[in-house]
Amino acid sequence: MHPLEGVRILDLTSSLAGPYCTQTLAALGADVVKVEHPSRGDETRQWGPPFWDGEGAIFLAANAGKRSLALDFHSQGGKEALLRLADRADAVIQSLRPGHAERIGLGPDDLRARNPRLVYCSIGAFGRTGPKRAQPGYDPLMQAAGGIISVTGEPSRPGVRVGVSVVDQTTGMWAALGILAALWERERTGEGRVVDVSLYESAIGLVAYHLVGYLGSGEAPGRHATAFPLIVPYEVFAARDGEIMIAAANDRLFAALCDVLGSPELGADPRFATNPNRVANREELVSLLAARIAAESAETWLERLDEAGVPAAPVNDIAQVAVDEQTRALGILQPLSHLSVRDLVAVALPLSADGERLRHPSAPPALGQHTAEVLADAGYSEDEIAELADSGAVRLGNGPAR
Repeated sequence: MHPLEGVRILDLTSSLAGPYCTQTLAALGADVVKVEHPSRGDETRQWGPPFWDGEGAIFLAANAGKRSLALDFHSQGGKEALLRLADRADAVIQSLRPGHAERIGLGPDDLRARNPRLVYCSIGAFGRTGPKRAQPGYDPLMQAAGGIISVTGEPSRPGVRVGVSVVDQTTGMWAALGILAALWERERTGEGRVVDVSLYESAIGLVAYHLVGYLGSGEAPGRHATAFPLIVPYEVFAARDGEIMIAAANDRLFAALCDVLGSPELGADPRFATNPNRVANREELVSLLAARIAAESAETWLERLDEAGVPAAPVNDIAQVAVDEQTRALGILQPLSHLSVRDLVAVALPLSADGERLRHPSAPPALGQHTAEVLADAGYSEDEIAELADSGAVRLGNGPAR
């Protein structure tokens, strides 16, 4: 499935939110040109360790399927080349410092005056309005400011950052959704749109039910470690030789769990018979369950719980996820042929169509790998490309191998 075949995307983003968005669009068939500074490229190329043959893991995980144009759009020649590319693009996505694109003549008004069909997407930190609109931002700052850290961790200890860049990747998905909607609308109207997303708004979206709960009750939620404040039992328990997550999300599942544990009386106990009662008596119930679960191995409990239909899972580390039979069966790990990274394996999109996994069309590019190719597509002659390279406006890479 390549529904975006023929769609041209100009990617002026770095770090993770924007690249995650454009990698998704590339896997859906779009031609994504990633614009990188000629000398340093996307900053995530140097974020690490871990590195894979010198390339940052975050860069490799978020930039498959793109063509790299190493171009300094602050130079006169580089800016003119970028404008020419924007004239023929369907969408431009940028994550520059707030207000910077407008100051250098690459804002939405500038580009859409030249190309009214253009969909222009800005990925910001705190959003386009408000007292913090000019402030920069990164994922952990938004986990802090947006309340995520306040509800993550153990009750008696300081809050912690979620161990993945959940705000960045969520923002990338919202950006992709907004761009797709704008492109769909353009088929009817002939006009593009300006799409705005921000890390802070994504963080707020992620804590939506916590916010609704606070607005209704006046009580701010706290931290519950692996537990979920609205359901009991719904957390990690320590077995004899490992940890398992148990999600007995309703009364029927709780009764089944009690049967598996050999404690059917707990299911009939008035203190625990309904979920609100279990939440009210959380500590006492969890203590009783934990003592029973600790007596047997994780594998034993997982087998018994599976037979009884009680949702449970082992607490895997990343190494275990990589070799898990389910991971392999889904075919989500995709080998890619890279110019310099040997035996590269990426994570394909968590999306299938008609039973077929959506795969990245090519490996993440080397810096400037497609500079000459992209400029030639835009009508530049070989002499003009050489002149831009000599001036330092662009960097020519190792060729367009895909």
